[in-house]
Amino acid sequence: MKNTILLIFLITLAASCAKDSDLATDKANFTRIYDNNKFDASNYPIDMKQTPDGGYLILGRRKLTDSNFSGTYLMKVDEWGAFVSELEVPSDKVAPIGPLLEVNGKYYFFTMTPIGLKTELNEVDSNGALTKTISVTGDGAGGYPAAAYNDNGRFLLLRYDNVDKESVVDVITPAGATSSYIGFSVGRGDNVEAPIIEHFLQTGRQFPFQIGKTTAGQYFFNGFYNYTFSLVFTDLVSDTPGVVQGQQDDGGFSALMPLDGNRYSAARFNFGDNYLLPTVTLNSTGISSSADLNGNNLPELSSNATVKIISATVNGKDISLYGSNTRSKQISLYGYEKATGKFLGSRYLGFSNPFEIAAVTTTKDGGLAVCGTTYVAGRFPRICLFKISREELAKSFK
Repeated sequence: MKNTILLIFLITLAASCAKDSDLATDKANFTRIYDNNKFDASNYPIDMKQTPDGGYLILGRRKLTDSNFSGTYLMKVDEWGAFVSELEVPSDKVAPIGPLLEVNGKYYFFTMTPIGLKTELNEVDSNGALTKTISVTGDGAGGYPAAAYNDNGRFLLLRYDNVDKESVVDVITPAGATSSYIGFSVGRGDNVEAPIIEHFLQTGRQFPFQIGKTTAGQYFFNGFYNYTFSLVFTDLVSDTPGVVQGQQDDGGFSALMPLDGNRYSAARFNFGDNYLLPTVTLNSTGISSSADLNGNNLPELSSNATVKIISATVNGKDISLYGSNTRSKQISLYGYEKATGKFLGSRYLGFSNPFEIAAVTTTKDGGLAVCGTTYVAGRFPRICLFKISREELAKSFK
């Protein structure tokens, strides 16, 4: 026992005397798991942004005991990934969605009220403190928020209007005013609405809702329209959009990233199978089907896997970087050359416990940060963070 105590003391002493270069290495490559001494705590990350001080701001959802909806959780860690602070946002702000939207050094995200389902826009500083909550006014004032996008300082919000049974796109200012709005019918009947409501209550399948803007300036959303989970292109005026249809709620796009013109990096799912499409041309004005698109089928991915796609530069190449989840409970990363769709390599993150991806972002030092959920002892959901250096990325994606 004495020898063990001495060994622990020497290890601690050696760690406390680490040189700056050692710390720099830790800054570039690390794995962190943020445990919690609350036995019944369940925290799941949604999105992450690197802050000006080099640290990371993480938006998450948390389990509530007094509501059927998820609560809101904020955490700040420093540039080494060390825990700085956390905030369990009061339970009057539920169903948080990502991504974190950065405007003029401030960060925003949408929630709703559990009573009345009123949409709220929340302002957060770089230290993870909730500084303001703004009630959204106008036509975009209610319903279930599904996805958001930063359109040059104004926000696009995709939400589900459970009264009119519509997928709605709102344009909202940072002051909370709705400047324009358009709705698209999801169809009628309890069977149509049931999977949507189960998504928001976290009791059923989690759908990859997304909203964004093409390089040509056209808007799009990935959500329910006309009885099917579809990719919908809109000018926010016409009620006859361009549509890439899915297969009711069994098929559609998992993620989409515009490249140029009508060319995209995308991923789709179809009855549990997953396909990566590093470069695909889509018709944004007519009606087509995602099931007709070719793609790289990856059997190693979990059924209807979550997929994230970001743009990165590795070894001087512009790449589409995919992040997803494998059947072996690891986080997988795949790199493809943007210009040609050529496969450049893969990398796997996670060990021992199950791991699931939530967000991925490039970092100021040319590296990569990946945030996700791990399950301590196989059952307690906790937030994890991986940092990968520029040098390690270069080895993985050649």
